[in-house]
This record gives sequence, structure tokens and C-alpha cells, in this order.
Amino acid sequence: MEDPAVANPAQPDYPQHWEADVLLRDGGTARIRPITPDDAGRLVEFYEQVSDQSKYFRFFAPYPRLSDKDVRRFTHHDFVNRVGLAVVVRDHFIATVRYDRIDAEGRPSEHGTDAEVAFLVQDAHQGRGVASALLEHIAAVAQERGIRRFQAEVLPENRKMVKVFTDAGYTQRRSFADGVVHLEFDLEQTDRSLAVMRAREHRAEARSVQRLLTPRSVAVIGVSRNPQTVGRALLRDLLGSFDTEFGSRYEPEHAPRAVYAVNRGAPPGTELDGVPVHRSILDISGPVDLAVIAVPESAVPAAVAECGAHGVQGLVVVTAGYAETGPEGRDRQRALVRQARAAGMRVIGPNAFGLINTDPDRPLNASLAPHLPDRGGFGIFCQSGAIGVALLEAAHRRGLGVSSFASVGNRSDVSGNDFLQYWAEDDATEVVLLYLESFGNPRKFTRIARRLAAAKPVVVVKGARHTGSLPPGHAVPATATGLRDATVDALFEQAGVTRVATITELFDTGELLAQQPLPPGDRVAVVGNSDSLGLLTYDACLSAGLRPRTPVDLTTAATGENFRIALDVALSDPAVDAVIAVAIPPIGTSAHAFMGGRLAGPDDPEMGSDDPEIATALLEAGERARELGKPLVLAYLALTDLPTRLRPGGIPAYAAPERAVRALAHAVHYAQWRRRTAEAEETARVPELDRIDEPGARALVEAALSTRAATAARTQPGGARITLPDAEARALLARYGIDVSPTLPAPDEEAAVRAADQLGYPVALKATAPHLRHRPDLGSVRLDLTGEPGLRRAHRELDALLGGAAGAELVVQRLAPRGVDTVIGATVDPAVGAILSFGLAGAPAELLGDVAHRLVPATDQDVAGLIREVRAAPLLFGWRGAEAVDTDALEELLLRVSQLVDDVPEIASVDLEPVVVAPHGLAILGARVRIAPLPVRSDLGPRAMSTL
Repeated sequence: MEDPAVANPAQPDYPQHWEADVLLRDGGTARIRPITPDDAGRLVEFYEQVSDQSKYFRFFAPYPRLSDKDVRRFTHHDFVNRVGLAVVVRDHFIATVRYDRIDAEGRPSEHGTDAEVAFLVQDAHQGRGVASALLEHIAAVAQERGIRRFQAEVLPENRKMVKVFTDAGYTQRRSFADGVVHLEFDLEQTDRSLAVMRAREHRAEARSVQRLLTPRSVAVIGVSRNPQTVGRALLRDLLGSFDTEFGSRYEPEHAPRAVYAVNRGAPPGTELDGVPVHRSILDISGPVDLAVIAVPESAVPAAVAECGAHGVQGLVVVTAGYAETGPEGRDRQRALVRQARAAGMRVIGPNAFGLINTDPDRPLNASLAPHLPDRGGFGIFCQSGAIGVALLEAAHRRGLGVSSFASVGNRSDVSGNDFLQYWAEDDATEVVLLYLESFGNPRKFTRIARRLAAAKPVVVVKGARHTGSLPPGHAVPATATGLRDATVDALFEQAGVTRVATITELFDTGELLAQQPLPPGDRVAVVGNSDSLGLLTYDACLSAGLRPRTPVDLTTAATGENFRIALDVALSDPAVDAVIAVAIPPIGTSAHAFMGGRLAGPDDPEMGSDDPEIATALLEAGERARELGKPLVLAYLALTDLPTRLRPGGIPAYAAPERAVRALAHAVHYAQWRRRTAEAEETARVPELDRIDEPGARALVEAALSTRAATAARTQPGGARITLPDAEARALLARYGIDVSPTLPAPDEEAAVRAADQLGYPVALKATAPHLRHRPDLGSVRLDLTGEPGLRRAHRELDALLGGAAGAELVVQRLAPRGVDTVIGATVDPAVGAILSFGLAGAPAELLGDVAHRLVPATDQDVAGLIREVRAAPLLFGWRGAEAVDTDALEELLLRVSQLVDDVPEIASVDLEPVVVAPHGLAILGARVRIAPLPVRSDLGPRAMSTL
């Protein structure tokens, strides 16, 4: 009779959510899943491939084969007290792990919080990080089932397994008895275990991209006799990358070994472009690291299956017809990714433009670009083939070199996050340029980009800025589809990512960051031979938030020597952080005329459009600028030759002053972020605040979530968020020292008078109904009520104006001291996390979107910057002679709100409006709190690849 505890994928108790695709240390993929009775054959096959020594380490005795009883024991689990997981590649087990729940005496138990855990990894796969990945997943499973601690016994000579446990970063205890090392470790995530997990993730993802960019051999599947087809173009481009100026510098051990062509219908002996054509990749005798697939969508699954069987490491799928076509296409896309990962392969695409690597030792053009770009320091990633073409063309036109390039189409597997991990380790990449249309994992992007931006500039164009539309085909979680642009700005700001508006600005900024030192400050000198161009540059600097000096006009008769002296003076000035040179063609009093689209003189009709001496002076100044660590850029008009002359010296030249200033302003902002970040690591802190009662706050939230109203809210469209009643919201906020001014209901005049007597005059009378809340423009508030007659008169007025006191939900509140009305909020974005917001109250600020944001948890430096970032910030600091308000109290309130939403993740949003900040202290006049069941934090769980 079958054991009722047996589980299989068809049974409802099979934990499907435990299945996960993972990246291993060498960049290969594998699948982790629960072991079921159907795996008996796989388990036996797996065990036969394990060495006798590894078996000895697992069972502490010779154990050559598994008995039927063993096989049953290791494949039959209840998924609660006994759990087994396997790592699967190409439908074969390569590793297993199992835990058994035990009690305090080490006996099998159904209620204990400890479990014994044991691993077994095939010898051929040891050293790939398999056991480390399994430990993360089995630990997460155990915690889900109420287990809090693992115990393991390891032989001392099994040093690899001891290292797996000790390196994981968990809090652990170790003892030695009877020749066995006994380990105990708590499963609660620690800062160290999280850091270890993310470091392993970084190495694995970087390595997976490196494998894609540096294949030893490449096959193009779908090559045709027709030279106009995509497959044929890919083959030519690939061959062209092997026959470039780099070709003569190949070292035999580094050069790509082979290029193969595949076409299922090719007659025997067919050659295309000098390459033999195979009918199947399985017919190729040597290894193939990368396959470029350009066959019809219906033929892709068979091609992927053959690639997996041949041991291919990565795929570039150029074929379209997937998620961009609709739901059925999305299903095909998911099936493609599952099929590839199960065989240990990563996927670029589908609908991809391709990959490029300009490494002279191993160049690769697995793309539809006809030529390999020049070698340089730009790493470029985009999600659009058309934009990819534009980016490569712009780089070529400007003479900018590329280290590597990826245009990934639907981004079903390999994403921008993977390339950021790679570029962090790639010495050839100096600046990262991104064109993004969507985010698959915004939290992870922020974490990775922040680490990368601390060392290398990251410049981004984000499409769909205003519409928020998601391009067809992009695989993103539902939580990320509605990512607000203000949230994206906050994400970029804290990650140190430079956001620009256009492709032109992307390269303007990238070129400056790649070729010039980071500016030490925002003080700018403007030097040139045009007073008008200098003034335009000066105005642009002011608009960009820079501090320009009065332009130095050398007049249009300036020579190269005049430029050299003036630039040297400006660069040598300690009060100057950057220099913008402005130049127009040298013009005589009347000897020149504009002819044929250029300036020409009667004595030299073939005169060029610039003076070579000016170029020489700028090049000399450029060397001096680098010595002093100050950037030098040029803004010019009608000088067609000058940018080319300056290119060898790495001096960015812009055909409009606004472009030069925007690029410089981005560099200043990025340099300031770098300095702040470095300083923050030493000085920024999250202060310890008094009056913090986290247990009390949690108890209030748990009680609210257990109510009937909360249960009903879970069934409503839009999620399970419920708004706390005002009294409960005030009580919750008070647990974190956030005191909201009390209000008393005033449904009639007598109640209003009693409320005022209780609170004390002067008072305010206001409407709190949802449609009237925070709408003083509708006349729903009466202030400065100093006595009963005025209060009664105000009540009658509002009762008549608003259609009745009961419907308007009138309340009485003690009048707050005069000050600046502000708004503080914290909202949990499911894709990003909690976001702290600040702005001034009122319609103008709301209409202009004058709100600043920071990700939570916020430090003291974060909140100080937050209140100074809004455009109306001068009102807080004594604008036009007014008394400055108490910004210290405001910053403390922001820190309290940040800590509340960070400590109690069930809080979905907090809105404090208005917060009246006076010269001494502040008053919170309104508050709303919404709560929801605890969201799942995927970024804190075990490493797993996206399964969208």
C-alpha cells in the first residue's frame, strides 16, 4: 500500500514554490527542487556517480550502494518534518540535501525546532558552489516549516563541507567529540550571511556574463544560402569580428577556436562564407560554448534541446515571436527559459539584437551590427534593438570605444543586473551606459548599481518616463509594472546613477566622465573668444545649479596664445573647480564673409573652420587640467574641425553650450554623490531615538490585521490594505514618538463648544471627510477661533457651506503655532520597498511635483538632504527675512517615520499632513496610516533566478 505521506508534483501538498533556478559559481545554471518518489531512478544513478570517499564522508562508513529501503527513505518526504532537495542539470541529479526534524534529545520529532541536515555532491560538480546554494534553499524551507536551527555532524577530514557551513555566515557553535565535528547554527539571517550570499551572487552572475562574452567557439543556427537573411548576416558579422585589426594580435591559446554554421536542411558538404554547414549542432565534433539562434519560432525548442544535449553554455536568441506578441508568446518565452536553464544554459533574448565584446584577445560580434566597434571603455546595455543600433552609431561617430555591448530584447533571462555585476569586475569598462525601459528587480538594481557607481559612473536613459507604459515582451513582476517615475528618480539618486533624458545627453555625459577628472566642486570658469557664447554658457550654468564666474571674453581676435594664458590662469585658480572653454571661428573686422556654409577669407578661400593654434592651446590646457584634477570641456559654434583635433587629448567638445553645461552638471552631481557616499560610510548613521516601542507597535498592527474589517479587505480589488481609524493611527504613531495633535468631533455647535473647552482656545474647526480633507481651498477650515461666539459662527457657516456638519465630519483641534506647512509620507512600493517623501503642503507644490524622496531606512544625512532638495526649501530657512523654522525637529520626525515603516513592514503607508514646522518645534495636524499583511521580500531569501 502506498505511503499517504508520499508527494508528487500533481498532489496539492507538493511545495511548488520551493523550486528555483540558480546560478552556480562558474556561471552555469541548475534547478533546485524537492525530491519526490518519481526520482528513485535519478537518485540511484546519481549515487553511482559519487566517489567512495564522498560516500564515506556522507555516511561515516563504506556505503557502496543504496538499498531499496534507503531509496524509499530518501525519496519519500512529508515536506514538513522530512524534506529533501536536489540540484538538477539536464534532468540528472548532481547534488542532494535532506533535513530531519529532531527534538532536544536528537530523536525524530514533529514539533521540535531543530533539524539534522546532510549533503551529498557529485565529485565532478564539487567546487561549483552547489552545496552553498543548497544550504541557502534548505535553510529557507526549514524556516518556513518552523525550524530555527540546523545540526550537522561532519568528519574532520571532510574539510570542504566544514567550510560550506563555516563560510555561510550564520551564527554557529562547534564542538568535537568521538572523532566527529558537531556543528549547530541558527537559521536567522545575519548581516554576515546576507553579505556572503550577495557576494556569491555577484561572482556567479559576473562569471555567467563573462562566459557569454568570451566563448571559445560559436555556432550560428539558422544560416541560409540567402545572403539577405538574419542567420547569414549573423555568420558574416561573427566571422568579421575574427578578421579585424585585432586579428594579428591573437595568441593561439586565447583565440576563438571555431565558428560553426547549422542549417537542418543543408545538403552534405555545404559551405557558406567558407564555413562548413552542419545539419545539427549534435553533428559538431568539438565543444560549442555559445549558440546564436535565428530559426523560426516553431523550430527554437528543438534547437535549444540539441544545444543542451551538446553542452552549450549560452544562447543568443535573435528569433522574435515571443512575449512581445501576447499571452501565448509569453508562455512560449517562459518555456524557452525553463528549457535552457534546465540544461545549464543562459539566454540573451529572445528578440535580441546580440552581444559584442571588443577584447583584442577574444573579440566577439554575435550581433546584427555589421562592424565591431572600436575598443574603448564604455560598457553599453540596452533593451531595444533599434536603440542598440543608435547607441553603436553614436559611439562610432564620436570616436568613442566600447568594451562590451548587449542588446537583450525581451530580457527573459540575462538582464542589466547581470551585466552590472560583470562590469564591476571588468577592468576594461570605465563607464556604463544603459538604456532601460523596465525593471525586472528594482531592489536588486539599486543594490548592485550603488556598489558599481562607487567606482565607475553609471549613466541611464529610462524610457517611458511620463507614460509608465511597459514595452511588449518585457518580463517584469506585477509589482514593478506600475513603478512611478518619482520612485525611479529616488532609486537612481540613492544608487548614484546619473539619469539623462536623451541618447545625445547619454553620450555627452558619458564622454566627459570617461575622459575628464571628476570635478572637485561646482565652481565654473568660462573662458573664450565670444562674449555672447560666454553669456549663454553662464546662464546655462546657473540654470543647472552650478556656480559660474563672470565669463572671461578674449574677443574674437584671440589667438592660441591668448587661449593658453587665459586657460592656465583659470585652471590654476583654487576657486575654480571646472573650466568651460567657448570658441567660435576667428573673425576679422571685415575681411571674412560667410560663404558656402563656412567662414572663409579672401586671402585663403580654403581656410579651415578653426585655428590650429587654438586647438594646440586647448590640448596643452587639457594636460594641465588633468594634473590639477579639474575637468576642461569645450562649447563651440561653427568649428567643424576643432572637435576632431581635440579628440586625441580627450577633451569633450559640444556644439552647443547647453550640452556642455548639462554634461558638466551631471559630472558635478555624480562627484558630489561619490564624496557624500564615502563620507557617509564613516559618519552617516541612523540615530537611536527615544520613545520607540517596537513591540507595542507590532502588537497594535497584529491586532488590527486580525479584525473582521482586515479580513474583508483581503478580498477587495487592489490588495489587502486597510486604513486604520484615526484613534488607532494616533496610538500606533505614538509608539514611535510621533504625536498627532488630538481632534474632537463637532457634529453640532454644542459638541464643538465642549471640544474647545476641553482642548483650550484658540482652536481650529475643519472638515475631515475624505472628499474635503486637506482642501482649504474649498473653505473647509476656520482658524484662529479664540472664543465661543466665533466658534459657533464658524460652525454655522461650515454647516451651511458643506451640506451639513455630519457629512463634512467637522472636528475641533487646538490651533498650532504659525509656521511652514509641510507634508511627510512613507509608502511601501512592492517592487522597491519603503520610500520616505517630503514636500511643502499646498496646491502649488502638488501641481509642480515639488516632492523629494529617499529609500528607507534613511540616515541622518539622508533626511538632512531630503528637506533641502525640494525647490521650496528656502521657505524653511528664513526666506525674505522670515524666521527660520525648526529643521532639527523636522529631521527627527522624518527619522521616526523611516524607522517605523522599516521596523514594522506590515505598515503600507503613513501620511502626515499638514505638519506645521514652527521656529521652535512642530505640530502634526493630520495623520493617516494604512496596513497590510506582511509582504514577501524576495531580496532577502535564497539566491534564485527570475521565473517571469
